[in-house]
Amino acid sequence: MIAKKPIFLWFFILLKFALQYYLINPVYDLQRDEYLHLDQAKHLSWGYISVPPVTSWISWIIAQLGNTVFWIKFFPALFGALTIVVVWKIINELKGNLYAHILAAVALTFSALLRINILYQPNSLEILFWTLFYLTLIKFINTKNNKWLWIAALTVAFGFLNKYNIIFLLLALLPAVLLTEHRRIFTNKYFYLSVLFFVLLVSPNLVWQYQNHFPVYHHLKELAATQLVNVNRLDFLKEQLLFFMSSLFVLIAAFISFLIYPPFNKYRVIGLSYLFAISMYVYLRAKGYYAIGLYPTLFAFGAIYLEQLFSTGWKRYLRPVTILVVLLLFIPFIKIILPILTPEEIVQKEAVFKKYGLLRWEDGKDHPLPQDFADMLGWKELANKVDAIYDTIPDKGNTLVYCDNYGEAGAINYYSKNHSINARSLNADYINWFGLDKMEIKNVIMVKSPKDEDKDRTKERPIFEKVLLAGKIENRFAREYGAAIFVLEGAKISINERFKKEIEIKQHE
Repeated sequence: MIAKKPIFLWFFILLKFALQYYLINPVYDLQRDEYLHLDQAKHLSWGYISVPPVTSWISWIIAQLGNTVFWIKFFPALFGALTIVVVWKIINELKGNLYAHILAAVALTFSALLRINILYQPNSLEILFWTLFYLTLIKFINTKNNKWLWIAALTVAFGFLNKYNIIFLLLALLPAVLLTEHRRIFTNKYFYLSVLFFVLLVSPNLVWQYQNHFPVYHHLKELAATQLVNVNRLDFLKEQLLFFMSSLFVLIAAFISFLIYPPFNKYRVIGLSYLFAISMYVYLRAKGYYAIGLYPTLFAFGAIYLEQLFSTGWKRYLRPVTILVVLLLFIPFIKIILPILTPEEIVQKEAVFKKYGLLRWEDGKDHPLPQDFADMLGWKELANKVDAIYDTIPDKGNTLVYCDNYGEAGAINYYSKNHSINARSLNADYINWFGLDKMEIKNVIMVKSPKDEDKDRTKERPIFEKVLLAGKIENRFAREYGAAIFVLEGAKISINERFKKEIEIKQHE
């Protein structure tokens, strides 16, 4: 049986890719954040306002491959598949057999990771790096070989350059280490050398943050004020249960194993790190998915403990039952956690979605669709309308496409069939990409979000000869529903100078 493990692993890898492509209804576009990340490929840097640089490197690769939806979906699916591979390796390291491998792989495949891995965001790679870090920690505990400290430092460095959230994993691990016998690592000189190695690897990003007045601080401050303030701490804990609800018994088994299964005594530091991390996130009112990287490793421990628990007599027949339970409990949730149903079908099943809190957005209110799904609608419509409007303007060379937010700008840049269009915004990273040196702005196609209160454009009418409402996003399920497209023609003042001043103000806020 053990010799056939690679065959089973390849089965789960192929299944993972198939599910990630299949479980998206074609009615949906890409998601808001994906457009921003794709545009980063055109502006490679050691840092961004929104995320660290690794996402831009992957976006550059996607661009070289054609920038198609296939490749955009390929990489999060790949990172999800590699997470299963790393957990498989952890189970190997912990001496688990085939049942443990399959149970953990099934639990990971049929979980909230399916939803996370459909979106091209840093989250999929973050979960992979967290799991890989735990593998290096387990390897070091087992071998005491200092090379694993270097590999851990490398893993954390790339994790940091992908998403700063990994810092919370390290902060949680610190008291966990101090409370266990592993505290002696602080007497190991190679530990400090590996820390210096980590600092060296991330230093270009730290320098960028310093040179740009630490935008990460302002980003976190804005996040806390506008989104995290709406997070209910109890809801955060409920979400932890929902992420892996069909395989919750495996996670419970993991924590029991840390307490009573002697071979896992030396790994209690991992269980403690989970408790400290969750406590920090609850205190800070974090979003539920911030903690999801903690779970894949726990499935390895839980699966092995259940393997030992169901190893003799009639209990062996419980092994296939547990795998079947995961599948049967998850199947009813497939259509509510993934964008399989059309918006109209979701509205018809509103009660089901509302029951699990899936209609609650970051503003703390319920809406007709889950936020991610609403963020995957209306973008092609917007780009097509901007294209059509752009074609009617005689002086295209001096026409700026200006958007309220990064989603609008990125979507126009991605879907537009007119390569002359380079949509800009003063939102997120687009502030640093505005670039007006090659254009003397005479006309503006302006996209205003539905939240904008100046419906008559009283600000712009005095400085343009003509102001016309040319279109709106009409998809009522889109988060941008009602976003207006205005045409401003014949500038009476220097629009370039006006934007330069606004950019300067924004960059120093």
